[in-house]
Amino acid sequence: MRYEDYIANLTRMAVDVVNTGTADGVEQQMFEEHRIAPPAQAELVPLISLLRQALDGIVAGDGLGPVNRLLAEYPPEVHLSRHDGTPHLHHARDGDDGLTWMGRSCAAGLAHVACGAPDVTVGRCAAVDCGQFFVDQSRNRSRRFCSNTCASRTTVAAYRARQRA
Repeated sequence: MRYEDYIANLTRMAVDVVNTGTADGVEQQMFEEHRIAPPAQAELVPLISLLRQALDGIVAGDGLGPVNRLLAEYPPEVHLSRHDGTPHLHHARDGDDGLTWMGRSCAAGLAHVACGAPDVTVGRCAAVDCGQFFVDQSRNRSRRFCSNTCASRTTVAAYRARQRA
């Protein structure tokens, strides 16, 4: 596994939790691989708030303060792991409680992104009335929409507006 892919997975987890408001959107394989029970919905509320602030800061280009608050609340516990056969860094211990594991992992991933990890950026959907976050790993980091649905809806709306004019 490339380290950039690991950072992207952690960032995607933060984005999924903020966009859905639940751990249900997180790829369940991540929990299983690390022997983690997903946190209960009620437990997630304070973490979601911190993650949203951190993502907002990163998108605005001023993520240091919000990401530092996230790191202070959920300090990563950096160690080496070989759970998939390849040695790589982990930021939380396998078997931790779900909230701690998720908080530490997301905090570390977002810290890398806030510091300019070259292969992972975070954006906010440009579609009217959407505003969801997304992870952009496109070749030139020019993605503007969270999904093809939002991109298509925006394109159709612009076409119709031009036809009316």
